[in-house]
Amino acid sequence: MPTTRIAERPIDVNDEGFLTNYDQWDEDLGAVLAGYAGIQEMTEEHWAVIRFLRADYPARKETATLRRTATVGGFDMKRLFVLFPGKPAKKMSYIAGLPKPKGCV
Repeated sequence: MPTTRIAERPIDVNDEGFLTNYDQWDEDLGAVLAGYAGIQEMTEEHWAVIRFLRADYPARKETATLRRTATVGGFDMKRLFVLFPGKPAKKMSYIAGLPKPKGCV
């Protein structure tokens, strides 16, 4: 696995730039990753989604899909597209320091 420097520290990533070590992530790093994903300001609404993904991952060992985030997390699907424009599932998982959800291209 490659290692890169993000926010002045070494971070393990895969060939697409997604973090591979769950424990290397914190909210400071998430804010930097959000900027890389085109989200300049993380609001509490953004963080609520990211915190859901981070809490959901350890038991399942896979990143929640957009549908799971909406149904289990209780987030409005249309709002997820507003908060994370373009490819919301991919952006959310990237910012959360998690693997891409299955089925995400």
